Amino acid sequence: MSRDLLTMYKEKLCSPEEAVKGVKSGDTIDYVGFNGKVIECDKALAARKDELSDIKIYTAVSLPPVPEVILKDPKGEVFTFGDYHFTALSRILQEQTGMFYYCPVIFAEAEDYYWSAPKIDIYGKEDPQNIGTVQRSHVFLQVTPMDKNGFFNFGTHNAHTLAMCESAKKVVVEVNENMPYVYGGNREKIHITEVDAIVEGNNAPLVELPSAEASETDKKIANQILNHLQDGCCIQFGIGSMPNTLGKLINETDLKDLGGWTEMLVDTYYDLWESGKMNGRKKNIDQGRINFTFALGSKKLYDWVDKNIAVASNSVNYVNNVQRIGQIDNMISINQALQVDLYSQVSAESNGFKQVSGNGGMADFVQGAFWSKGGRSFICLPATHTMKDGTLVSNIVPSFETGSIVTVTRHMVQFVVTEFGAVNLKTCATWDRAERLISIAHPDFRDDLIKEAQLRKIWRRTNKIS
Repeated sequence: MSRDLLTMYKEKLCSPEEAVKGVKSGDTIDYVGFNGKVIECDKALAARKDELSDIKIYTAVSLPPVPEVILKDPKGEVFTFGDYHFTALSRILQEQTGMFYYCPVIFAEAEDYYWSAPKIDIYGKEDPQNIGTVQRSHVFLQVTPMDKNGFFNFGTHNAHTLAMCESAKKVVVEVNENMPYVYGGNREKIHITEVDAIVEGNNAPLVELPSAEASETDKKIANQILNHLQDGCCIQFGIGSMPNTLGKLINETDLKDLGGWTEMLVDTYYDLWESGKMNGRKKNIDQGRINFTFALGSKKLYDWVDKNIAVASNSVNYVNNVQRIGQIDNMISINQALQVDLYSQVSAESNGFKQVSGNGGMADFVQGAFWSKGGRSFICLPATHTMKDGTLVSNIVPSFETGSIVTVTRHMVQFVVTEFGAVNLKTCATWDRAERLISIAHPDFRDDLIKEAQLRKIWRRTNKIS
């Protein structure tokens, strides 16, 4: 490392208190999400609660611990949070503070929200009510220690991080020696010349996302999908226990030369790569590597991605780009939903007015796989769920509860999978979609669903439902 870089480092090194000193009332700031959320700077900002007002903080995929600014301001009198993707912690904080809100986005264009792109009205003038750029006073993020060339690597959280830094008036990095150094890809690092302040953090271990124990239903759904996989296909796994279940099943087959292209890198990819099932040799884009935009999993996963040429950290505008996904042959998209209605609309983010999750990149990959040569998109869900009082409820419903959000429109849906089967809805008429969906509903609910389909005039008597 050159003397000039070391000098610059020392000049920009400061305490957390100094790093947050420039935040003033009315500011909008970013806490980089995932495992990029700062700890020391968060504590220092919380300590200024009594001297600030109306601070808006944006993040994505909130992970423990609870931000100190919320612990110091439980009623949300000063700090208001916006989350681009809800987690269990986000839901709890929303219920407890009332000042934690979901921010609907198309994740594939998240970087565009930050780049300077003023919109022009029909008269050719800048429209102040329609500005496309998001301006922040500060962005705070965790990074790796600086390398010999003066770069801080984003580690497990590429996504739209560099775009945040390019847009913010002040960039504050908090160094964490436990952050893995992940090769690009693209836009996976920032140079010290683009950083305003450096805080040496407490080197806390990264938050792990343990794999949920697979249920018998998960195993049955995974087996349904397994029947549609072939050598050389490229797989995107979404979040949840089912992807890890499917990965284990794949390792028991003779499938080979699989590829990986995903928004979220999970433990399943490590398992498939180490077993030799996934090597990326058949990928027609970025051959031989697994592309991802953020990683959440176990310490095993974080250790594996560190300086590993098997993976490539890419910005979200690259990985989630629908056109690029569509150029990948045999792209397999696997995502989970909460409910599907008889019109084949998919709800994956809310129960009524209660925000449960977010869109994330689900729509991006569903649509991308739709356009891929040989591609297939799978929306997975258990046929039923059990209420607190023990009542069994169907997840295939006549229509959604008031307030429930449609995450994927019916026009984009291809395969829907439950433990009772997998049906392809692409090009199907409304009656055919209803009939096929009822065929994979829990048998106890099929007769009632048929009656509801008849009321909606989307039922044809073809006797396919036994």
